Amino acid sequence: MTENPADDSRYTLDEFLKSSAEVNRGQGLFELETERLLELNLDGQAWIKMGAMVAYRGDVKFTREGVLDRGVGNLLKKAVTGEGAALTKAEGSGKVYVADKGKKISIIQLQGEEIVVNGSDLLACDATINYDISLMKKMGAMLAGGLFNVRLQGQGLIAITSHYDPLVLSVTAGQPVYTDPSATVAWSGSLNPEFKTDVSLKTFLGRGSGESIQMAFQGDGFVVVQPYEETIINTQQATG
Repeated sequence: MTENPADDSRYTLDEFLKSSAEVNRGQGLFELETERLLELNLDGQAWIKMGAMVAYRGDVKFTREGVLDRGVGNLLKKAVTGEGAALTKAEGSGKVYVADKGKKISIIQLQGEEIVVNGSDLLACDATINYDISLMKKMGAMLAGGLFNVRLQGQGLIAITSHYDPLVLSVTAGQPVYTDPSATVAWSGSLNPEFKTDVSLKTFLGRGSGESIQMAFQGDGFVVVQPYEETIINTQQATG
């Protein structure tokens, strides 16, 4: 006796279109279509990471931030940081869909707080947010790639990305937290991390080991890490 074939109706094109269709949740400017795809319901302007737009509809204009858009003082920073911290202004009325290499997206509403985000992990921010690119001390000699961060403050929404689920670690007085720079996503604006080189660990693991360079967070605040090392550590430059 021949068994009936499995019911494959769940794999029809109609089912695929239905299960993957855009859902309008009416959540405001930032809306997660999936945990890896952000929809901007634009009626005005917002900043997005350059190259992050995957689709849009409506009357929207995209303008890359110019080197003098935020004053002459930002010119040197942009010359040093290159393309990594470049943002694009999305302006107009419509829907803009943004993503970054399939990374998980977290939406945060700032209510006057200040947060610092690794330049590669800022996906979008509300036009009402004040931001500034900052060079990390000694980063140019230690890291290949993550030479900058973005300090954000004000009232509005930001979207950050991480490989897999982010983990928030509390930093308290007398209880510092040390992180791998390649796995560090963001931290509270009250903290000013220092960089330290663990010579013994470097010697044990070899000159190419990223763990020999660490970020040290001391004070009161938080630091966000991800279970993934995103950039390449150049320890030979750090110790040369």
